[in-house]
Amino acid sequence: MTETKDILISAKNLKKEFSNGEVCQTIFENLTLDIYKGDFTVIMGASGAGKSTLMYSLSGMDRPTEGQIIFSDEEITKYNDDELAIFRRKNCGFVFQQIYLLERMTLMDNVITAGVLCEKNKKIVMHRAKELFELVNIPEITQKKFSSQVSGGEAQRAGIVRAVINNPEVVFADEPTGALNSNNSEAVLNVFTKLHNEGQSIILVTHDKKTALRGNRIIYIKDGQIFGDCSMGNYIEEDKDREKKLDDFLTEMGW
Repeated sequence: MTETKDILISAKNLKKEFSNGEVCQTIFENLTLDIYKGDFTVIMGASGAGKSTLMYSLSGMDRPTEGQIIFSDEEITKYNDDELAIFRRKNCGFVFQQIYLLERMTLMDNVITAGVLCEKNKKIVMHRAKELFELVNIPEITQKKFSSQVSGGEAQRAGIVRAVINNPEVVFADEPTGALNSNNSEAVLNVFTKLHNEGQSIILVTHDKKTALRGNRIIYIKDGQIFGDCSMGNYIEEDKDREKKLDDFLTEMGW
């Protein structure tokens, strides 16, 4: 029996244009896509294909030029800037290649500050923060350090904790391992896998195959359209066929 998944985000007939007053560039047009609850969706494509632009449109960080986005049964394309900001705060977590932790705050204070924006009870936020730091293997002594005192991998894992402190519907990640070495990248990817296994919906943009292997669904964008859609199943480290399946898919896409 085929599993039926709940649609979390439905994008219909999206168009995105950028204009500098003289030249108008169309990034994507008539793009339609459903994102399912609980999926770890990876968006891939050549440089300039519109991967990040699509992710920002789906999250309400950017506005499509045309089209409709239904996110958790709310049409966010109708919202004004203030309404979008409130919606994102309640429903979205963001992880970027640049970590953007506040340098004059400890890792823990960065997380708590984000948490109290939605949850007014600081004790509840603190309790959840401690649980999440344990999940990402950051000990208490490191939680009290500033971002300049920890490794890039530790800072990025703290950034993930900050992104999920408010129990977002979706975590959006844009090249989250792009500035990390291989060991730190592996640690960060393990966190995303743990979150996904616990039911967290994730949308991640990457050009890195090792990162893409963690997703259970790979979407490939080409020429402003969804060019390919590959179901990978949940990540299992011992699955030796997984990399070949992704390689075959990317070869078919013209990667």
